[in-house]
Formats: sequence, structure tokens, C-alpha cells
Amino acid sequence: MAETTAHTAAVAGQPSFPPFQTENFASQLFWLGLTFVLLYVLMSRIALPRIGAIMAERSKRITEHVAAAQSLKEQADAAHAAGDQALAAARSRAQTLANRERERLVAADHEAGERLAARLHERLGAANSSIAAARSTAMGNVWTVAAELAPAIVQRLTGKTPTGPDVAAAMAETRKPGGSVHARS
Repeated sequence: MAETTAHTAAVAGQPSFPPFQTENFASQLFWLGLTFVLLYVLMSRIALPRIGAIMAERSKRITEHVAAAQSLKEQADAAHAAGDQALAAARSRAQTLANRERERLVAADHEAGERLAARLHERLGAANSSIAAARSTAMGNVWTVAAELAPAIVQRLTGKTPTGPDVAAAMAETRKPGGSVHARS
């Protein structure tokens, strides 16, 4: 079995890795310290101030943008509120106009209904007058036809022909309210 050795130990016949050689430690520490000091000076004097200035500028721009956004938000909120007020006013005006138009239409409809009712009443009166005149004419014609047919009916039923004065008297008797027809021979 092979034995493991530390990294500092050299493999047989080969030199060890230079950073692990103890005689080089002093120069390595010197160059490490010098490099660290130079990088520290470069970073603290040049790079970090530039990065700090960039960060400060970004922070300033972000603050300005946030303030501008807040201002725009306030303006948008004000515009939204104004729009809501304008919309509410427009709805109110529209409702008022709709109510006025509805009232006007109801009044016009009411007037038209009254005119129509008056015309219908006139036509109904004229129709009733016409019906009364037609009834009167028809009743006159009925009595005339009855007077003409009565002798023929009596002759047919009784076999005797009535005289004109008998027919006229019988017709006059039936025209009276509560009158009745009497058979005459």
C-alpha cells in the first residue's frame, strides 16, 4: 500500500510545487502585501468613489422618478375625480332631460287621449242619432208592412177579409203602450 504525503512533500525525483516551497514564503508574503495595498488604494481612491457616485446618481434619479410618478398619480387621481364628477353631472342632466321628455310625452299622450275621447264621444252621439233615426224609420216601415200584411194574414187564418177601418183600428190599438190585439169578425 502506498503512503500518502502532504502537498509540500516532493514526489521522488521531482521538485515540489513552488508555492509550497518554504524558501519562497517570504517573497510571496511581500508580493501579497504589496498587491493587497495597491488594490486597496486603487479601490478606495478610484473605483469605490466612482461606484459611490454612480449609486448616488441612481438613487437621486430613482427619488426624482418616484416623486414624478407620485405627482403623475396625483394628477391622474384628480383627473379621475373630475371625470367622475363630469360623468355624474352628465347623468344628472340626462336624467333631468329624460324626465322632462317623459312628462311632455305623458302630457301629449293625455291630450291626444282626451281629443280621441271627445271625437269618439261625438261619433258615438252621431251613431246613436243615426241608430235612433234608422230605428224610427224601420219601425215606421214595420207598421206599414204590418198594415199591408195584416188583412192577408187574417183572411188566411179566419177566411174573412177585414176592412181597411178595422185594420187601422187594430193597428192603432197595438201601437198604444200596453195595448193588445183583439180579434174582430
